[in-house]
Amino acid sequence: MQPIRTFNVSPSLPQRLEPLRQLAYNLHWDWNAESKDLFNRLDPELWESSRHNPVLMLGTISQNRLMEVVEDDGFLAQMDRAAQQLADYIKERTWYQKQRSDKPKECYAYFSAEFGLTDCLPIYSGGLGVLAGDHLKSASDLGLPLVGVGLLYQQGYFAQYFNADGWQQERYPINDFYNMPLHLERNADGSELRIAVNYPGREVYARVWRVQVGKVPLYMLDTNIEPNKTYDHDITDQLYGGDIDMRIHQEIMLGIGGVQMLKALGYNVTAYHMNEGHAGFSALERIRILIQEQGLNYAQAKQVVAASNIFTTHTPVPAGIDLFPPDKVLYYLGYYADIFGLSKDQFLALGRENTGDLSAPFSMAVLALKMAVFSNGVAQLHGKVSRQMFKGLWRSLPVNEVPIAAITNGVHARSCVAKSTQELYDRYLGPNWSATPADRPMWGKMEVIPDEELWRNHERCRLDMILYVREHLVKHLHDRGASPHEIAQAQEVLDPKVLTIGFARRFATYKRATLWMRNLERIKNILLGDKNRKLQFVIAGKAHPKDIPGKELIRDINHFIREQGLEKQVVFVPNYDIHIARLMVSGCDVWLNTPRRPREASGTSGMKAAMNGLPNLSVLDGWWDEANYVLTGWAIGHGETYEDPNYQDEIEANALYDIIEKEVVPLFYNRDADGLPRGWIAKMKDAIRLNCPFFNTARMLTEYAQKGYFPASDRYYSLSSNHYAPAKEVAAWEENLKENWYNIKIKDIDVSSSPDIQVNQTVAVKTKIDLTSLTNNDVQVELYQGAINADGDIVNGVPVVMDYQGEDSNQLSIYTADITYKTSGLQGLSLRVLPKHKHLSSPYEPRLIVWAE
Repeated sequence: MQPIRTFNVSPSLPQRLEPLRQLAYNLHWDWNAESKDLFNRLDPELWESSRHNPVLMLGTISQNRLMEVVEDDGFLAQMDRAAQQLADYIKERTWYQKQRSDKPKECYAYFSAEFGLTDCLPIYSGGLGVLAGDHLKSASDLGLPLVGVGLLYQQGYFAQYFNADGWQQERYPINDFYNMPLHLERNADGSELRIAVNYPGREVYARVWRVQVGKVPLYMLDTNIEPNKTYDHDITDQLYGGDIDMRIHQEIMLGIGGVQMLKALGYNVTAYHMNEGHAGFSALERIRILIQEQGLNYAQAKQVVAASNIFTTHTPVPAGIDLFPPDKVLYYLGYYADIFGLSKDQFLALGRENTGDLSAPFSMAVLALKMAVFSNGVAQLHGKVSRQMFKGLWRSLPVNEVPIAAITNGVHARSCVAKSTQELYDRYLGPNWSATPADRPMWGKMEVIPDEELWRNHERCRLDMILYVREHLVKHLHDRGASPHEIAQAQEVLDPKVLTIGFARRFATYKRATLWMRNLERIKNILLGDKNRKLQFVIAGKAHPKDIPGKELIRDINHFIREQGLEKQVVFVPNYDIHIARLMVSGCDVWLNTPRRPREASGTSGMKAAMNGLPNLSVLDGWWDEANYVLTGWAIGHGETYEDPNYQDEIEANALYDIIEKEVVPLFYNRDADGLPRGWIAKMKDAIRLNCPFFNTARMLTEYAQKGYFPASDRYYSLSSNHYAPAKEVAAWEENLKENWYNIKIKDIDVSSSPDIQVNQTVAVKTKIDLTSLTNNDVQVELYQGAINADGDIVNGVPVVMDYQGEDSNQLSIYTADITYKTSGLQGLSLRVLPKHKHLSSPYEPRLIVWAE
């Protein structure tokens, strides 16, 4: 029976408890210990069963319990403290206000396909989503004028369980948006705020939900409404679900719908950030709006859009990039080509590296790179990998100069460090430890923390994790209909006194989740050999529902546990989520990571573990490659790469076993007269001291702000001023530049010195260049100097800008410069011409370059 009318019924609270509602609907409670404790105190069992969802709690808790706490002075005092902390947090003067107080009003829009904020909002799949959630939290902490843009999935990512054979199965629980910390955005007349997005032959409608993340709003689109057709309801059904058509539907809604949503909400966005290529279509919609509503042509609109776009790639391999067949792109988005005045092939070229390959698929990463003047990878090594992977977009540029920067990921400290550990840091380091840079004296206070206090706290965290794992396993076995023997066995898994290695991540094959099992006899001997020096593993993670090899890895681990009788020593925790992750990164003793280098773009779980004092044991990939892996953990290998993956697995598995046997186990079990592992505690302190202040999102967001958001926003204001006059100017200049660029001729290069010179000897260089119809104001002439490698190429070259000296009698432009070489050996020199304009963010932006021959 269908209703004739619906009502959104909110919890009924006594007036004195109204602050609970405000606290529940702002996710500040997720990283504020006082607020979390408050909801747990209200009803511990309901807090757990609701997946830590305060809105659902307030809607289902008994009125009797509410009346009880109205009379509880202790509870009311804690509630008032939490409410005051939120109010103070919202009003405090922030880092952003100190940095940009003299700037016009700004707004940065952060687009992501998933956001991992807290476990009661299951709209994320893994590290990308959790990073996006931490991005919003730190943006709030820093006071950045940022808004999040995403999709609100009815089923989200799947819930995982195992069948009797240990094979991953998926369930898709329905998210009840009305009992989540979400606000439905409405118009002034009370009706739902909706947008309409064009799809072939129809419009698809979406309503807008908001989750408040401290000071930052996250807006998400929901298509599961009338009058949409059933297929269109499913656009926001499952994260990364469906076929390629559903994927393009989702990315249209995210990118194009996201831009329309921000406009409908009244935001004047000055910088757009595409977190991965999923939101690349946003650039197309922004260009359309500038053409149809501001009267710009395509070239002018593209200048404005690219100048204010930021793109972050998380993909270390081409196979991880979204690719769409050309015919599908034209079917769904071909009307943009007509609006832009482009041919079909010109339009498709926006998503192609090789624009001459008319059969090539349309790459979302290539589209994003071409539509953003600032792009970055998410670790220093990943930046190098990305420059190599996308170098074809800048064919004449040395790989090390490909304009893809690196901003190393971080994690939100207050979200991932255990409550008791935070309190320990607060006492000894001060309340600002979570955002204090590495160069501050505060980090020298780590030695003040008593070894015994740090160790006993960690032992409590390990016990908390084990107790939860047992309870969690029992529940899942009950749900599966397991035998009483299995359930009884689950109640005794893991030993709270034993060295515990944690491994938890997405079960993609390159992460090699079973590397530790490569030699079964050896790992069994490590696990069972010495009764006084035991070892145990806690493992968790999900494989994508369509990733059969990933599922096979999970099954292999479950079979190994059962066949070897290791149920107590090795536990696979089902249905990995944020809550389980937080328990593991604080309760394990060592964090294991075994990706196939260099395929781990960053990895953030190891950062969270380090913040809790866990040493990492990892291949030198992602973030670990730039950490102090000697003082704060152990490195598997020395950063080698191998042609033969089987040989690599053999070498690195043996290295892993050696490290565990010879270094990890002895250090953990070497105790003094007080029963304390002093050497291990020293490594814990180094892990905190050296990793916590750098690998956090406070540092990460300041980098994004200074390198990305601030310059992009400034460029937006600059190019859009005076009715977009600067954008029109630079577009016309670029058109003239491209018409005349290939007529540039480097006529003569005069080098003052002989081929044999000494270190630091000055070498004068003079060149004459025929710029034809261009002028010296249009170009930048550079010498390019560096060492010569075995192939005869200049490597890691350094550009030196030459000075313009006027024209000779033949109207050739004269440029001069002096250079020196700081090191001996075979060195080289070349010369190049690059574009130059005051409105270019870099000379590489037009992708034009002339080299001396």
